[in-house]
Amino acid sequence: MFKKFSASESVSGSSLAKSSVARNIKKSICESYPALDSTEDADGPLDTILGDKKQPLHVVKCHDRVSMVVINKTPKFFQLHDEQWLPLLRLLHQYPDLLPVVQVDRGAIKFVLKGADIMAPGLTSAGGSLGSTPLEAGAYVAVKAEGKEHILAIGRLAMSTADIAKINKGTAIENLHSLNDGLWNTHSIE
Repeated sequence: MFKKFSASESVSGSSLAKSSVARNIKKSICESYPALDSTEDADGPLDTILGDKKQPLHVVKCHDRVSMVVINKTPKFFQLHDEQWLPLLRLLHQYPDLLPVVQVDRGAIKFVLKGADIMAPGLTSAGGSLGSTPLEAGAYVAVKAEGKEHILAIGRLAMSTADIAKINKGTAIENLHSLNDGLWNTHSIE
């Protein structure tokens, strides 16, 4: 999805979020990722990621109805068509437990890195794994590779994990954001 993303060409607008909008975004992120929620007594990871109330939160609009949360010119989360906020891979590398993890076999790595969707056999073969928790179609997942430490992509399940195991053919995961795509290579958004 972000294969040809370029901050200079893909960004259509940026605005400083009003405090009420920033609160709603933070609330939505906390609901999606309870592990990031902070307590009233101590700062949690979300306060570290998105900053405190004094930290300006920008909402950047991109083509294809994609929005991003940007703090200090650094993109942190993205959202497709007003759906769930998703962490960028750089953030997911810091907090790998935010999304359920599936694993592709070694043969799929080069295709995933080129932005290809993930086919069912890459997840059901000896080197692949559908994870320990059953997931429904439409769920967002982090994609690891056999023998690798870090997550290489974020995707959306095209069918449930039960159907992937049962049918074992066709597109299983829509690749949304992967290592070395345009979004990964964007370190700063003005």
